Amino acid sequence: MINAAIIGLGWWGHYLLRTLQGTSDKIRIVRAIDYNPKILKDLEGLASATGVILSADMQDAFDDTDVQAVILTTPHSLHEAQIAQVAQAGKHVFCEKPLGLTKASAERSVAACQSAGVMLGIGHERRFDPALIEIKRMIDAGELGTILHGEANFSHDSLAGADPDNWRVSKEHAPAAGMTAMGIHLTDSYIHMLGPIDQVYAQTARRVVQSETGDVVSAHLRFESGVTAYLNSILATPFFMCTRIFGSDAWVEARDTVRPEAEGITYLTLCRAGGKPETRKMPSINTAVVNLETFADAISGVAAYPFTPEEMVNNIAVLEAITRSVESGEAERVP
Repeated sequence: MINAAIIGLGWWGHYLLRTLQGTSDKIRIVRAIDYNPKILKDLEGLASATGVILSADMQDAFDDTDVQAVILTTPHSLHEAQIAQVAQAGKHVFCEKPLGLTKASAERSVAACQSAGVMLGIGHERRFDPALIEIKRMIDAGELGTILHGEANFSHDSLAGADPDNWRVSKEHAPAAGMTAMGIHLTDSYIHMLGPIDQVYAQTARRVVQSETGDVVSAHLRFESGVTAYLNSILATPFFMCTRIFGSDAWVEARDTVRPEAEGITYLTLCRAGGKPETRKMPSINTAVVNLETFADAISGVAAYPFTPEEMVNNIAVLEAITRSVESGEAERVP
């Protein structure tokens, strides 16, 4: 069992704190930290019931010898400095996405963890979705033929009513509309399935929400292999999530019915050349918990963590290029 502290108790940090308590035999939260006294006050009942120690100082987690890992659920622009602090304290670090907002920042975070000899985990739970694992298997086995193109959409309206001052919709912390909230998951899945991305062209639009970055982002991607792909994320429409991969011999689609942190059903449709689409149901599991448990297994030496440093850095380089493309109105190379 890995003992962890969680820093940042907003919506997602609060969710992970509640969800992990008593549900996992691999990782548990023993400390929860936030600078906001109201948040800490609201969590006193949960903390008392579960034995979690609440405090307002990150140093408390660093000084606690029972804490082996730290989970960061904090504003994106704080990640680099906090990862460095956690690594320097000798704790393994799990950082919610995105790892950073620039390639250089992501590289420094990876280097800090490597230098300290600690594990770096990242909050891209889509990797653990059973339907996407099956699509990855089909690609690797050559069952789709030559891969031609991908299409992916992750949209929801959970942030549609966010105050324009909320960091989750600010230009400083969350550029390019829904990229840091949702689109970053899609680019991670693409990189995992199809390899490095080397060029992007992106646009945003502001239709409903009042945030300065807009509520729609769409991007066209070109991979080093020559494959092309498209992604779309919308911050002001009911939940929708879908991934399609087109090959010369077949296409496959995963259509989700619930968010990644929920359990439900995913519809996996496969259409082979000369045939008709065939759909089967696959389980949609709580991949957020699976990701954290996989991180814990990697710390314990049970299994390797399935994210390479190169993939982590390339994904942030793609985010940086998309942000630049939105501003320039031009196609941008991935640094």
